Amino acid sequence: MAGIENPLVFLGAGILLNLYPGPDTLYIIGRSLAQGRGAGVCAALGISSGALIHTLLGAFGLSAVLAASASAFTTVKYLGAAYLIYQGIRLILDRSVPAAPRSNGKIRSGLLRIYRQGVLTNLLNPKVAVFFLAFLPQFISVSSPNKVLSFILLGLIFITTGTIWCVIVALFSSAIASRLHDSGRNTGRLGQINGLLFMLLGLKLAVTEVDL
Repeated sequence: MAGIENPLVFLGAGILLNLYPGPDTLYIIGRSLAQGRGAGVCAALGISSGALIHTLLGAFGLSAVLAASASAFTTVKYLGAAYLIYQGIRLILDRSVPAAPRSNGKIRSGLLRIYRQGVLTNLLNPKVAVFFLAFLPQFISVSSPNKVLSFILLGLIFITTGTIWCVIVALFSSAIASRLHDSGRNTGRLGQINGLLFMLLGLKLAVTEVDL
């Protein structure tokens, strides 16, 4: 199958890995709780887009440079941590609660911003690049006529199952959030909790060590 070995094993392992809660899952939950279903789904799609970029970078060997260079890995890691902490501080300091429905243009702009943040949250996590380089090649046949294509196909399968799970998480979390958004006070508190979550994710990323 397109130079892929043990596709069912890969599919099962990929699903289990996607079910394991990590920074991406916590990010989606935080967005869903604080800003609702649309924000959660956009965050999930942003995370998946970041993973797609990691797949393409890995397929064409660019991620190998990151994995082989301790300084490059550390630089990207701290950039990602700083970005998450910055977003967390913004959410905590933003005490404004919308008093009236926003226009469609403002809603689309807000969702696009959340999508971009999801992309950057995933893309600036160098552990994702290392994971793809370590995990996907295990299921590529040595005799594969096009190993780049096999790598990309495996990445797409992994991302598809991950996207489905992330959207489910977003919908479930937003359903819980809808019961909590009965007052501006609750909305503000959820935003502050989301900000703290971002900061914790940033700190966790900053102190994470990966053997290269």
